[in-house]
Amino acid sequence: MEKEFEYVESTSSGQILRKKAKSTRIPYEHQIKAMQCLDKINESPSFATMVVLPTGGGKTYTASVWLLKNAINKKKKVLWIAHRQMLLDQALESFANHACLDYIPNISSFNFRIVSGAERHGRTIDINTDDQLVIASKDSIGRNLKCLDNWLADDDELYFVIDEAHHSIAKTYRKIIDHVKELVPNLKIIGLTATPFRTSKKEEGLLSKIFTDGVDLKKTDPVYGDLGLAYAINLKELIKRQILSTPIFEHYYTEERYGDDLSVDEWNTIHRFDSIPEDIAIKMVQSKERNNLIVKTYKEKQKEYGQTLVFAVNIDHAIQLKALFEKAGIKADYIVSSLTISRLLINLSKENEKKIQAYREGKLQVLINVNILTEGVDLPQTQTVFLARPTVSTILMTQMVGRALRGVKAGGTANAYIVSFIDNWNEHIAWVNPESLFEGSNDFFDKDPGKRIKRDMMMISVAKLEEFAKILDDTVDTTKLENVPFLERIPLGMYTFSYTENSFGKNQDIDYTCEVMVYNSTEKSYQDFINYLPELFKKYNSTDTDTLPDEILFKMEAECHDKFFKYETIPPYAEEDVLNILKYYDQYSVAPQFYSFDYIDKNRLDITQIAQFIINAKLGRIEEKEYITALWNNNDENILKLFFVNKTIFKRHIDIEIDKILEPPEGINISYPKIPLIDLPLYEIGKVFPQHEQYLRDITFEKSKNADGKFQCAHCGVTGDNRLGFEVDHITPMNKGGKSVPENLQILCRSCNRKKSDK
Repeated sequence: MEKEFEYVESTSSGQILRKKAKSTRIPYEHQIKAMQCLDKINESPSFATMVVLPTGGGKTYTASVWLLKNAINKKKKVLWIAHRQMLLDQALESFANHACLDYIPNISSFNFRIVSGAERHGRTIDINTDDQLVIASKDSIGRNLKCLDNWLADDDELYFVIDEAHHSIAKTYRKIIDHVKELVPNLKIIGLTATPFRTSKKEEGLLSKIFTDGVDLKKTDPVYGDLGLAYAINLKELIKRQILSTPIFEHYYTEERYGDDLSVDEWNTIHRFDSIPEDIAIKMVQSKERNNLIVKTYKEKQKEYGQTLVFAVNIDHAIQLKALFEKAGIKADYIVSSLTISRLLINLSKENEKKIQAYREGKLQVLINVNILTEGVDLPQTQTVFLARPTVSTILMTQMVGRALRGVKAGGTANAYIVSFIDNWNEHIAWVNPESLFEGSNDFFDKDPGKRIKRDMMMISVAKLEEFAKILDDTVDTTKLENVPFLERIPLGMYTFSYTENSFGKNQDIDYTCEVMVYNSTEKSYQDFINYLPELFKKYNSTDTDTLPDEILFKMEAECHDKFFKYETIPPYAEEDVLNILKYYDQYSVAPQFYSFDYIDKNRLDITQIAQFIINAKLGRIEEKEYITALWNNNDENILKLFFVNKTIFKRHIDIEIDKILEPPEGINISYPKIPLIDLPLYEIGKVFPQHEQYLRDITFEKSKNADGKFQCAHCGVTGDNRLGFEVDHITPMNKGGKSVPENLQILCRSCNRKKSDK
């Protein structure tokens, strides 16, 4: 007997039914003002504007309520785009919660669809013309723009919301915006963000080109420049109005020391991915002193702290803390994300919800959490957060701190305690200080020279880790590196930037933070490389692709290496640095910001002078050790301690400099004859006469064109419209007497050149 088809309920689409009653939530003054400004700008047939509300200011609520009134109620379609799945769920929840009689009096229901790579969400191919509200990830839409064509075929107006709109200058967003503009005559774009500006001035310019329309508001803050703003309010103003709590910061020092012997990979993992290495996490979890300090701190000020969220290192840490809190007579429990604890065969979402509800009802005093409760969960009774795990992510820190910031007028508390537990990491990792979120000092271009120097030296020290590690490794020959004057091994500055990459395995975006250090030996190469980026992308880019595939990026990197970085430099060329800049440019179409270190007094880092003093003063071994220890332990914002990873490395470099002074390398007593350029390979010619090398390459490519004007391989005859895939080759090899002259040069495709090389 044939089995009947079975149907399951889908949560990716459906109808939102209008509530019978009016909304009981009263918007705050700033939300009313933001909606009024949107009303004013909505008088235009099309616009592109931005609403800036800080974390806790209710961006999603403000936008969804306004759209229910002005778009959904009038049967106009809404496209809501975000780059994180969590933001999509949050938007849908807001539309459903506020679909009330007073907001949508003209309709009884409307169709929605939520689209992303998550299993619980739908696919772009399923978007239907009857869907009035489409909430989608930018990657899902960006990979299939045609899905919008049928959906918008009969519409002359669309409300298009971009959540976290400071990301909208990325190529995927720009492609979506351009495509929708072609489909809909009257496009109304609303960008939502808490942080409108990124690091680069060029990026700010691009943002202003997207969001061009504003409301004639009284300008109280000139930082927004030409950006088209409907409305903006800052964090301090919301605190002043008691919508957000006044933060009270407390710091407790654990006296625990971590990270002295981190590998380069581990340092990079912390710096770029905000992930604590497993062996250190185990030490943190097993530290009785650290865990007891956390519980003791709460116990002693339980009345002031009230209900508290504790952000733990991992699941094992949460379990340990729960046991200690309960032992101290404090009702506590923990919740974790499903990704963190997938090994346990329980329904985590139901378990978590039960515990969250118990916390809401006051049955729990402390709720410990791992990778959850950072955004989208409303717990207004929370008065305190315990930061029992450090983070280098400003976004994560903002989310953690934000859990306690519900002010009196928002049903929360007047004050919020932000309690940090600080370990000794030897100041070489730029952990985020929660106070910086309110002082504005998290701005990369901090005007406080003391803070700038300290932060910059931390970044430099991370960048120098690999160099230091090689020098300490006796199996690696570092003679050339050690012979470079030490001051030339201190970077001149760096390119600093971040880009987003989708992890298809996890269906989520990952933010990559990069600092590319520039030295004397690479300064010109990087300048030429950065200037070449527009031409390079014009040559390789394809209008069919959203983000360039790795295969193309690697080809671009190879070309840039041959063009700008093929000569030996110390420190050596890093392929990853160029690839990261290429990925950034691919996303944002602007060069990253260069950040100069010219204000740092590098003479204070000159260990050659330290070595010379030790020699001139004729210090004995004990005196020398005491002198070096005194330098290292100097408490006056010690720039040496910030630059060098540890005292062992510092001492090793002093020893190297002493040896160089006492035993300078002997001059080489060999006389070399001069040879003509034509007897050198092309890359050697380029070292001494780069213009001639370029001339030889250009003339060879020019003479290799066929009758159709295409470049043609001299061996197999394959042709191409540009130089991509072809290489200049000597017809008669140099080891058989061939010369580097035009008549002995040809172009081969890479395949033929490899075969010839193998032979």
